[in-house]
Amino acid sequence: MVDINEDEKFEMKGFFIVFILFLMAMPSLFGEDFITQKEYAQMLYSNPRGIGCNKCHGEKGEGGIIAHYLQKGKKATLEAPNITQLSKARFFKAMNIPHKVMPTYFLTAQEVNSLYYYVSNVSNVNK
Repeated sequence: MVDINEDEKFEMKGFFIVFILFLMAMPSLFGEDFITQKEYAQMLYSNPRGIGCNKCHGEKGEGGIIAHYLQKGKKATLEAPNITQLSKARFFKAMNIPHKVMPTYFLTAQEVNSLYYYVSNVSNVNK
């Protein structure tokens, strides 16, 4: 058995206390997230799986014209709708059903929630 004198016990207690304080301070030292919710949502909106939402729905979800074309000899326009005012339920439904034009992205619920956050909050800041 090893005898530890009082000075060594004091040093060990001090080291232990400093170590515990360091562990408690780690979240504030390194932050809880690498990027903010806004940054993540904006990156996801710009490139969820190759083709960004912004390409059709605009930088802020305001919608826009995708293409002009002829259909049976008549001019027609393909438009993406404004998605900034959709309810959360409608937004989630739209992201999870097949569309004729919009690709299916196979996003997780968390990713869809982030996209909804972006178009319903961040996109309305500078209108």
